[in-house]
Amino acid sequence: MKTFARSTLALGLSLALVSAANASVDDMDPVTLRLAHVVNEQDGFHIAATKFEELVEERTDGKVDIEIHPNASLGDERTLLEGMQIGTVDMGVITNGPVANFVEEMAVFELPFLFPSPEAAYEVLDGPIGQELLDKLSEVNLKGLAYAERGFRNLTNSERPVNAPEDIDGLRIRVMENPVYTDTFRALGANATPMAWTEALTAMQQGTIDGQENPVNVIHSFNLDETQTYMTLSRHTYAPAIFVMGASVWNQLPEDAQVILEEAAQEAAEHERQVNAEMEAEQLAELREAGMEINDSPDIEAFQKAVQPVYDEYAEQFGDYLPRIREALE
Repeated sequence: MKTFARSTLALGLSLALVSAANASVDDMDPVTLRLAHVVNEQDGFHIAATKFEELVEERTDGKVDIEIHPNASLGDERTLLEGMQIGTVDMGVITNGPVANFVEEMAVFELPFLFPSPEAAYEVLDGPIGQELLDKLSEVNLKGLAYAERGFRNLTNSERPVNAPEDIDGLRIRVMENPVYTDTFRALGANATPMAWTEALTAMQQGTIDGQENPVNVIHSFNLDETQTYMTLSRHTYAPAIFVMGASVWNQLPEDAQVILEEAAQEAAEHERQVNAEMEAEQLAELREAGMEINDSPDIEAFQKAVQPVYDEYAEQFGDYLPRIREALE
């Protein structure tokens, strides 16, 4: 019944968009776009989504209504992307890792210790390389609008402090369903376990995994201090997130509405980045106060050496994107 209802909604939206396709925003019929994400209302994804909603509805005078569905209420991230491809979901804010399962070159951003700072990441993502990769999503019936962020990812676990790779040996660590993450943590000696985030939360509560890796904002907003005693500020990977739409929905919008959506997505992404930066110190302080032991100066050089096999394996897989990124960062 639920699937039928979503399909009916999608059909209704498609019909409405067909009538708007050759019009301007002023002439188009009002439409509702369902924007989904898998995290809660305290998370940066929701901050980005609500800013996007505000900008789009204001700039289209309400002709485009954004309806936000948080908390994985429409499915996990792979399910959402598949839904966008077939028209049962309109758009979402999706972590880069799952997106890379559809366009593998996107996984170049996931390589460990690639970006030395957030600013370096923004320069690449908001430049020609980032745009090229967004454009490649059209090959799989998706439309990439802009890069928000998941942020620099850090390790947590319930077993012991981690300062160097040997401390990770044997830990059962949840990673995203993306081979670069899996191979990175296997190179570090972990028992890397790919799984969806909703499953990971249950697994941590039940003790079937020892830890996970995510940015500070996720660790804070999901109260991971309740199941994870130790955090290591490894900042091992900078993870973008992407405002993504289904191509069929995108292609039926008037051109001026498309421009509004792209500009609003970029502004919302930049807003989320700024909020994340402002909130991190406060979030770390609250996690410490809650009892989490935080190592803010691990042996990064040792971690970088340990993950060199990942670069050896993937050096040629991403075409010329890795050398181009490195050149852009010089």
